[in-house]
Amino acid sequence: MKLTVIGAGSTYTPELVSHLSQLDVDEVALQDVDAERLEVVGALAERMLARAGFEGRVLRTGDHDAAIDGASFVLFQIRVGGQQSRLQDETVPLRCGCIGQETTGAGGFAKAMRTVPVMLELAERVAERAAPGAWIVDFTNPVGIVTRALLDEGHRAIGLCNVAITFQRLIARLLEVEPERVHVDQVGLNHLTWIRAVELDGGDVLPDLLARYGDDLAAEIELPRSVLDDLGVLPSYYLHYFYAHDRVLAAQQEGVPRAQTVAEIERELLRLYRDPSLTEKPALLEQRGGAFYSEAAVGLVRSLSTGDGAVHVVDVRNNGTLAGLADDDVVEVPARVTKEGAAPLAQAPLAPELLGLVQHVAAYERLTVEAATTRDHVVARKALLAHPLIGQVEMVDGLVDALVAEAVR
Repeated sequence: MKLTVIGAGSTYTPELVSHLSQLDVDEVALQDVDAERLEVVGALAERMLARAGFEGRVLRTGDHDAAIDGASFVLFQIRVGGQQSRLQDETVPLRCGCIGQETTGAGGFAKAMRTVPVMLELAERVAERAAPGAWIVDFTNPVGIVTRALLDEGHRAIGLCNVAITFQRLIARLLEVEPERVHVDQVGLNHLTWIRAVELDGGDVLPDLLARYGDDLAAEIELPRSVLDDLGVLPSYYLHYFYAHDRVLAAQQEGVPRAQTVAEIERELLRLYRDPSLTEKPALLEQRGGAFYSEAAVGLVRSLSTGDGAVHVVDVRNNGTLAGLADDDVVEVPARVTKEGAAPLAQAPLAPELLGLVQHVAAYERLTVEAATTRDHVVARKALLAHPLIGQVEMVDGLVDALVAEAVR
């Protein structure tokens, strides 16, 4: 079985390959358009795989077709435009009075406009050149929008995010139990989710967890403890952009953009990766983000290849899972995964205070996919108007002109 990583020059790649030896894979293809980064990161990846006892072939290439040929799984972790575009996504919205974040709001929209056309082009190559029945596993942000675009075009794709597994590991640490005993019922849209139940050995411990560790969890997601108590759920970190909008916006306008911090971390990581004696991911990688990405990705690929029926939190078509959303909306929910794909577990209806926000953002995501694929300027404006972090004509005027004019022209 061949597994391909598109965007393997990412500093995330050592996090990914650290668990690949657990899969029944005899060839790993690492592809990136940046030859210098691929040489540095790919060399470390090969050393890590060798240390883990991987005996298969490792292909490093800048050629998409060579990487995709015959692959059973193609993992996407690309960043169209690099960190410079991320910096623009995070700073231009601030000048218009909007939150600057690379996956949600105005920044996420601009990222989607750049990324969706590229992903669709690459997915066509997968359809033409990969092994029959090959799966696309998308970790490229904004995951929900990208996955929707791929599914709209008929591609065999599943979206993956590390939020659920990160919460699982945090909760297991708080409860002092093995992570395998903890299952989180995280539901919503990508980067707009809430945990409504935490199963430990078959019983829901979320109420006790919030009572005992509410302060710790609130600090983790940068929201007041009262939000958790009032809602009775555990919001993801990304909800603080909505629930604490003005505070976050003020802090962003005065602070250093995350993109700048990440760029500095990446420079140091690449320096460390060049050390030929390094055979494991450095501790600094934890500050880059993407914690537990490898374990989430490897677990999902294992289930898709073996059909073990394990439950993973993934991004898939709604198909009636969450009442109040269209069947073709892409939701992030626990799903039982077999060789045929992911079947979402049955879900109770979302509470009104959750459903309203989800419906709002789902409408934005639908319009954003249309804008990204049609390049229609009016649809782009509608998408920005629909997003609850924007929604004002004056802001939309400034954002379209300053941030995405080239993308939608």
